[in-house]
Amino acid sequence: MATISLRNAGHRAGETLFSNLNLVIGDADRIGLVAANGRGKSTLLRAMAGLVELSDGEMTRSRGLAIGYVPQEVPAASLALSARDFITQGLGAATEQDEFWRVDMVLEEFAIPEHLRSLPLGQLSGGWQRMALLARGWVGQPDILLLDEPTNHLDVGRILALETWMDYATRTMPVVIASHDRAFLDATTNRTLFLRPSEQVYLPLAYSAARQELDRVDAAAEAQRERDLKQVSQLRKQAAKLTNIGINSGSDLLTVKSKQLRERAEKIEGQVQSEHKERTGLVKLGNSGADARVMMAFEAVPVSTPDARALFTIAKLHVFQGDRIALLGRNGTGKSQFMRLVSRALGGDVPPGMRLSPQIAPGYLDQDLSWLPLDPSPLDYLLHRFDEGDRRTVALLAGAGFAPDRQTRPIRTLSLGQRARVALLALRLAEPNFYLLDEPTNHLDIAGQEQLEADICGQGATCLLVSHDRAFLRAVATRYLMIDGKKLVEVDSPEPFLAQMAADA
Repeated sequence: MATISLRNAGHRAGETLFSNLNLVIGDADRIGLVAANGRGKSTLLRAMAGLVELSDGEMTRSRGLAIGYVPQEVPAASLALSARDFITQGLGAATEQDEFWRVDMVLEEFAIPEHLRSLPLGQLSGGWQRMALLARGWVGQPDILLLDEPTNHLDVGRILALETWMDYATRTMPVVIASHDRAFLDATTNRTLFLRPSEQVYLPLAYSAARQELDRVDAAAEAQRERDLKQVSQLRKQAAKLTNIGINSGSDLLTVKSKQLRERAEKIEGQVQSEHKERTGLVKLGNSGADARVMMAFEAVPVSTPDARALFTIAKLHVFQGDRIALLGRNGTGKSQFMRLVSRALGGDVPPGMRLSPQIAPGYLDQDLSWLPLDPSPLDYLLHRFDEGDRRTVALLAGAGFAPDRQTRPIRTLSLGQRARVALLALRLAEPNFYLLDEPTNHLDIAGQEQLEADICGQGATCLLVSHDRAFLRAVATRYLMIDGKKLVEVDSPEPFLAQMAADA
């Protein structure tokens, strides 16, 4: 039986990321690992894979356990390798010669096209790099699979195909998945571990059901905490009253009784669980508002590739204030080119047939955070871009979850989740009334996704969005446009499109 066992496991990196983790992972356990950005998910997976040591506790693996570990990104040192050579390394030097046939097998299994297999990984899209990572983790026929954000950079079709593959290929083996994709966790897991600094919560449920149970558990714990603290307050008041009476009457018995009440209060107080609050560094967005009814209009606007190959035409489209429009389409149909066309128009390069309201104040968030500079620190970047002053900028960064030392580090040294928080903070300070969101949830944790959903919906902001995150798509959009052949058509719901994508997976 393939197992990994953790006893009193924990890890500290300046602060406690998690502690007191007791867990046995066995056959058919498909565990969703959920926590805020920077709270130890990747560290725990790397420790399970034998790549790092935890600060505290013990970890044991069953003898001869073969581990398939899939990190978030291709290591920089491997970007010059071809996809085939990178996957071949997953066999290990001892079996590479005898088991080379497995490489061709997994290349086919993960549908990596022939013409991409010999290209350097650095020349492939993020989606194909992700597929190469998955293939490398699988080629060695592991006993357990550890996946770190496996859906990042994948479109809906490939996510659904990955869900289908996992259902038949990994059904009976242990799998641990760190992911912020709620729909993916629901489809692929049967257990959920909520990783927290002090107490860990492990439930035999997929994410959505586990989240509901966690909310109930947290509410019950908080209610008990309030009752305990109320009892402590009452005991201290009684002790103080007896002390005064004892002093005035000279009664040693009352003084002893008062001491016993105080000791009882201290014992209860010591057992009271502290309230769990995730320090996620949430950034709240707004809507600067506009009077215009129509924010953007298209009439006979062609959408083409950079080399002028026609993709589709926008016959007629009005984007009204408050619309939240999601763009649907298969990979390669032109979603990215449509978003680039709109982005260029918002920057002043408006094509014939397109009109923008002069009241538009745009805000842009893309999956690669390509507009975010990497050399300055978050503090320097925000100070130079926005006139907020030193003290307010420091306070804003602190509210977004950045300790003082992290505020002055170069952005390139931050995790992708931390970079996303910097980008969101910049977006907030720009005070847009029109959001252009291209895969905005890629590096946001679940709390950040839910906050973004609440802000976009609650503030009544206008937005155009492309997203592979089905939960986000369903929560935010009020209108749906689908690329159908050479046309852009409006549909009532994303569900037929998603169903067709699932059928084709």
